[in-house]
Amino acid sequence: MAVSVAAAAGRLRRAVRRTPQWRGPSRRALSSEAPPTQAAAVRDAFLSFFRDRHGHRLVPSASVRPRGDPSLLFVNAGMNQFKPIFLGTVDPRSEMAGFRRVANSQKCVRAGGRHSDLEDVGRDLSHHTFFEMLGNWAFRGVYFKEEACSMAWELLTQVYGIPEDRLWVSYFGGDPKAGLGPDLESRDIWLKLGVPASRMLSFGPQENFWEMGDTGPCGPCTEIHYDLAGGVGAPQLVELWNLVFMQHNSPPGPSPIPLCHLSVCLIPVILWGASPCIPFLAREKDGSLQPLPQRHVDTGMGLERLLAVLQGRRSTYDTDLFSPLLNAIHQGCGAPPYSGRVGAADEGHTDTAYRVVADHIRTLSICIADGVSPGMSGAPGCWGLIWALNPSRLVLRRLLRRAVRFSTELLRAPPGFLGSLVPVVVETLGGAYPELQRNSAQIASLVSEDEAAFLASLQQGRRIIERTVRRLGPSDVFPAEVAWSLSLSGNLGLPLDLVKLMLEEKGVQLDSAGLERLAQEEAQHRAQQAEPVQEQGLRLDVHALGALQRQGVPPTDDSPKYNYSLRPSGGYEFGTCEAQVLQLYTEDGTAVASVGEGQRCGLLLDKTNFYAEQGGQASDRGYLVRVGLQDVLFPVARAQVCGGFILHEVAAPECLKVGDQVQLHVDEAWRLSCMEKHTAVHLLNWALRQALGPGTEQRGSHLNPEWLRFDVATQAPLTPEQLRAVEGTVQKAVGQDEAVYMEEVALACTAHVPGLRSLDEAPATHRGYRGPGHHRGAPARQGHHPPAGHHWGAGPAGPRGGREPGPGGRSSRSAAESGQPGCGGGSAAIQGDGTTH
Repeated sequence: MAVSVAAAAGRLRRAVRRTPQWRGPSRRALSSEAPPTQAAAVRDAFLSFFRDRHGHRLVPSASVRPRGDPSLLFVNAGMNQFKPIFLGTVDPRSEMAGFRRVANSQKCVRAGGRHSDLEDVGRDLSHHTFFEMLGNWAFRGVYFKEEACSMAWELLTQVYGIPEDRLWVSYFGGDPKAGLGPDLESRDIWLKLGVPASRMLSFGPQENFWEMGDTGPCGPCTEIHYDLAGGVGAPQLVELWNLVFMQHNSPPGPSPIPLCHLSVCLIPVILWGASPCIPFLAREKDGSLQPLPQRHVDTGMGLERLLAVLQGRRSTYDTDLFSPLLNAIHQGCGAPPYSGRVGAADEGHTDTAYRVVADHIRTLSICIADGVSPGMSGAPGCWGLIWALNPSRLVLRRLLRRAVRFSTELLRAPPGFLGSLVPVVVETLGGAYPELQRNSAQIASLVSEDEAAFLASLQQGRRIIERTVRRLGPSDVFPAEVAWSLSLSGNLGLPLDLVKLMLEEKGVQLDSAGLERLAQEEAQHRAQQAEPVQEQGLRLDVHALGALQRQGVPPTDDSPKYNYSLRPSGGYEFGTCEAQVLQLYTEDGTAVASVGEGQRCGLLLDKTNFYAEQGGQASDRGYLVRVGLQDVLFPVARAQVCGGFILHEVAAPECLKVGDQVQLHVDEAWRLSCMEKHTAVHLLNWALRQALGPGTEQRGSHLNPEWLRFDVATQAPLTPEQLRAVEGTVQKAVGQDEAVYMEEVALACTAHVPGLRSLDEAPATHRGYRGPGHHRGAPARQGHHPPAGHHWGAGPAGPRGGREPGPGGRSSRSAAESGQPGCGGGSAAIQGDGTTH
């Protein structure tokens, strides 16, 4: 946990945060009460400080299950939920678009993927797979470096009472290769706040420059560290806080510090960080850094590490976040009390087991409460539902099995022990995250069920290993096929590292080459079964969006997409839409006044009747013509939402200019097929809850005219009988030819409509089902159904007329279902025409 100053450079890898406008240090009298030290009080003090003294809006923690962000396995930093703001893609009509000063405590998980701490948990005194990130943000330049640094210093020294002479800071020392000078502004701010030059460290881009990814927003960061040595001997620095100042845009190429990595490193060594006054930059595709249209501040401080400092502990496991769990483990297992030993001093690995079990049960409880359960999503294909492997569920399955192994083999815990620890987690964290309290019984049940299943698999695995070993010759290796069948990718779900350990105990060598071959074959098989990666298409980057906003261009009016009606014959009539060309873009995103024959371009109009790709639903396609020139068709391949603007991808057979008046026509067969699949999603959602109970939760969906996929969280794979029941329920509802209703209402009013459920939504720019309720306070379109009086048809293609263009035209809208609750988790797909066959 502690590092010397000499070793600090290699350890300081931090994420950049954004900056707000500043009203000056608070002159408010300090409380005479003692500084907070208990976990709940420390968390509350952070939030109250930013809300009451500095006018920040408190927002709840996002779920650890990423909403529509395929780049993340779990949410691993406080800034994840604000990505649309940094990228400029946030819908200007959404609640998030109005965020300026924000603070929260974000649940973060680092277990799996490139930035995982799983293997380190238990081996030392500081690593965790779940942690809480305290953060404050300032968007669009509402404040920046001076204010962010001053607030951080005020909180640490005046509210938490940390002695100033124990705090060190680091700042960006420049990067000659990128043409960036040192962040002298941040250095001077710290000097002005009273930090002596002798307690300042200057580092390069690996330590003090943060990037969101290979391209995109980036900027310098500054960090605050705590000296454990207290002036006695060489400093031992612990990172407390990282302050990032997003002011650049960056290009593809090796990213010094990817976002996830920075967030991960943040907890281990810094208290708070802020960066120098360099204009916000973005890394472009050619590798250059360009100033961002707007600057942001993003700070992050790990609660666990802060508590260790405030409570005078050298280990985060010695704080009151963990001590109740460690005591409960001791009482439930009868093992020797926890003593905090590591390495060779930890004989029998008893203390390692304590830390593993305490850490893993926290992570399991948090994830299950957020809808991610351990285990596989289900068994392959039955009755039209295809169950896929879900990486996050597999990670949790490994976590649970690891906790079971350490608790039973090293702590001699009785069966069902892990489930008994869930109430302790709820007691320590439930006040901050009420979803733990609401789901405590389900969490304990899932943990206990999976623990029992794993113990049974472990016993069977031991018998298989013993029988196989008896058949081996003196020089034979253990067959890879048998080990594979025992593993998480095989039948019994035993971690391969456990299988290897069990073989090592018997002095038997595993056929590693054969195991590698099987792993490669499995990876190839999954790649073949995976859905094809869709072409990204034209996009408006942060600079293009900033230019539109500066020009005062309003968001695209897409309400005409609802202009269609049902003919007496039962078919649909889709209206056209006349619009004006506001802007044209070449394929590389350059804004132009006109495009020529054969050119593929992006087209921005003042209004459109095209449903843009969002909410897991494919966009409309069709064509447009210039008003008065009906004989030349401009094919529209797709439409995408970019920060509230609808960008149409068009192939121009002739010249098209800004200012032209055009008429848009949607492909009616394409739209109708999507509408059918959309209604099928609602019906399947409702039918699954009817068959499996209200605990069934939707986790996403994706549809196009040919097929739909529905992601649903269940405790176990559906049986053939359950699938038949779901199929019957859906077909019965279709046969009843009921009306589908639509009404646009204020989102707050939906809470008073009986039978209406809200679903957390993902950002509109990402794939996945966008339910309602994430952006509060905006208008809500209930289900985006057609006007009352329209009915389902009962044709051979299943639900015949889900009169719905999609889950929602805006990121702030609510897609709620009247009497049809939402579902959700193991990944299921309905193929073909959208029926369950």
